[in-house]
Amino acid sequence: MDFTSLPPFAAWRHRDARDCFEVVFVTAQNDGYDVNGHTAAVEDGEAWAVEYSITLDSSWATRNAVVTGRSATGHHRVELNADGAGSWRVNGDPVPLLDGCLDLDLESSSFTNTFPMHRLALGIGKDVEAPAAYVRAVDLRVERLEQQYRLPAHATTHRVYYRAPVFDVECELVFDESGLVLDYPGLATRIA
Repeated sequence: MDFTSLPPFAAWRHRDARDCFEVVFVTAQNDGYDVNGHTAAVEDGEAWAVEYSITLDSSWATRNAVVTGRSATGHHRVELNADGAGSWRVNGDPVPLLDGCLDLDLESSSFTNTFPMHRLALGIGKDVEAPAAYVRAVDLRVERLEQQYRLPAHATTHRVYYRAPVFDVECELVFDESGLVLDYPGLATRIA
């Protein structure tokens, strides 16, 4: 897929799974992008807030991120560093469980689905594996998330089939011309 340049900011209203609002600011650099965002939510009767700063290289691979959060469990901070070839450090320690991941996926963010869209060469009808370093919203625990993306045979716009088996999620994501999620069924809708 070919995409236009990203806008300087975007916002989503998260719904169904949680009541939430996310805003992200994007700055293009010569060698990639700097992304800064915030999400505040109430989920299952509990409030949480997450702030993130992410650096992407020119191939859209995540290179580093600092994620801070606050919830009933306290204040949390996690720093992730990646070499762009699939090796990760979390708070300075190597994490072999994340080997092969090129993307960061934040539970608190719809924006992070943009990374694999720009990085992957999706083919019609072919599942493309895109495992990610996944950061939970409430306690910032880092896990490996197995996920797949595919252009459906009826792809006439920026619609992509998404699957994350561990969460029993299978849906069609709708992206705009810049590769930002417009609609993530059951999770979020872009509003700006």
